[in-house]
Amino acid sequence: MTGTLDRRIDLVPALESDHAPTWDGAVWVGELRGPVREDTEYRLDRAEGYRRARLLVREDRTLLGFVEVDVEDGRLETAALRHALDGLVPATVADSAVEADADASGPSVTVVVCTRDRVDSLKIALDSILSLDHPGYEVIVVDNASRTDATRRYVADLGDPRVRIVTEPRPGLSRARNAGVRAATTGIVAFTDDDVVVDRHWLTELVAGFGAGNAVACVCGIVPSGEIRTPAQAYFDQRVGWASSCVPRLFDLAHPPADVPLFPFQVGIYGTGANFAVDRQAVFALGGFDEALGAGAPTDGGEDLDMFFRVLHSGRQLAYRPGAVVWHRHRADNEALAVQARGYGLGLGAWLAKIAANPRTAWLAVRIAVRQAPTFLHLSRKMSHVATPPDGLAGHLPTGIGATELRSIARGPFAYLKARMEGRDPAPMRGVTHDGPS
Repeated sequence: MTGTLDRRIDLVPALESDHAPTWDGAVWVGELRGPVREDTEYRLDRAEGYRRARLLVREDRTLLGFVEVDVEDGRLETAALRHALDGLVPATVADSAVEADADASGPSVTVVVCTRDRVDSLKIALDSILSLDHPGYEVIVVDNASRTDATRRYVADLGDPRVRIVTEPRPGLSRARNAGVRAATTGIVAFTDDDVVVDRHWLTELVAGFGAGNAVACVCGIVPSGEIRTPAQAYFDQRVGWASSCVPRLFDLAHPPADVPLFPFQVGIYGTGANFAVDRQAVFALGGFDEALGAGAPTDGGEDLDMFFRVLHSGRQLAYRPGAVVWHRHRADNEALAVQARGYGLGLGAWLAKIAANPRTAWLAVRIAVRQAPTFLHLSRKMSHVATPPDGLAGHLPTGIGATELRSIARGPFAYLKARMEGRDPAPMRGVTHDGPS
C-alpha cells in the first residue's frame, strides 16, 4: 500500500533513454492499459525532469486515444488521469473495436528492415521485432551500402533462424526496399526502420488490415513519437500527421473520403515508411519502389508517399490500422533536425515533380486542385503555419527551420531530375513477376 492508495502501477517509457530532458517542455511518453482505478497510484519510470506525460491509452490491441496529464514527483494524479480519459471520443473506441474483430491469424509474413551502419539502433529494433506475437514470420535485414561489415557480423552472431541478411551494395532506401521484396518469399512484406521499437501486436495488426477491404494492397500503422525529450523532438512531433489518429480507415480511389479533400494527393494521411505492409505481388505489378526517391538518393525521401499513392491510383485499396504501433525516436539535436527537415522537403517536392511529369497523374491533380481550390489554398497556408515553430520552441531551434523545409520542397524537382540522370530507375521491377525467391 502507498499512502492512502491500495495499489501501485509503474508505467515504463515507450522508448528507454539514458539521456535526461533538455528543456522544461519535455513530455514523458508511454502507454496506459486498462481502466484507471481510484485506489491506484500511477508512477512513471525514468520521469526525472518531466512535468508532463503523454499516454497512449489502449485495451489490448485496440487504441482508445492519447491523453496528456501533469507529472508531480514522478506520479500521475489519479483524478486528473480519470478526467483526461473521460475526454476520449467514444466513436473512436467503437470504430476501433469493430476493426479489432478482423481475422488476425493470417499468412506468414516477411519483415524487411533496411539499414546502413547503424548497428546500435538496429539491435534495439530487432529485439522488439523478434518479440512479436505473430505466429509465423521471417526477418530480412537489408545491409545497404554499408562502410563496414558490422551489420553482417551482428546478424551472424545473433544466430536466430528467423533472421537473414541481404546485401544491396547500391546506396538508396528504395533500392534496399526492392532488394527486400525480391528476397522475400511470402505474400505480405512489412517494412519498418532501424531506429524504432515495434509493439508486440504490430505485425498481427498489419496483417489483419488486409481484411479491411476486398482489394487491400497496402496497410499502414500509427507511428507515435516515442520520445519528446528535446525541443527538436517536440517540433517534429507537432509536424507529423501520422502519429495520432486512432481511427481505422479504408482508402479507395473509387470512394474519395469527404474529409480528405485533396485525396489521393494529401500527404500525412495514410502513414509513413516506418510502418507499413504491402502485397508483394502488387509491388511487382507496380514496378517496385522508385529508386529516384528515398534516403540515399539525391531526393532524400518521398518513396513511401509514392508507393502509397501508386497503390491507390492503381485502383487498389490502402487500409490504415492504428493498432499496428511503431514507436519512433525523432532526431534529438538541432543539426539532425535540420537535415531531416531538408530531406522531408526534398522528398515531397520530388514526388510532386513526378506527379506533374506524368500526364495522367498531373491531369488528376489539376482537376482536384481546381475543384478544391479554396481547400488547397487553406492547406498550403496551414502547412506554412505548422512549419513555423511556436513561441515556446522557436528560441531553441535553428533559425528558419520552417523555411528550410519549404525551400527544400522547391528544390525537390531538381533533386528528382538529378536522381534520374544518375540512372535510378523509377520502376525497376516493371515487367517482372516473382512467385518465389530471386
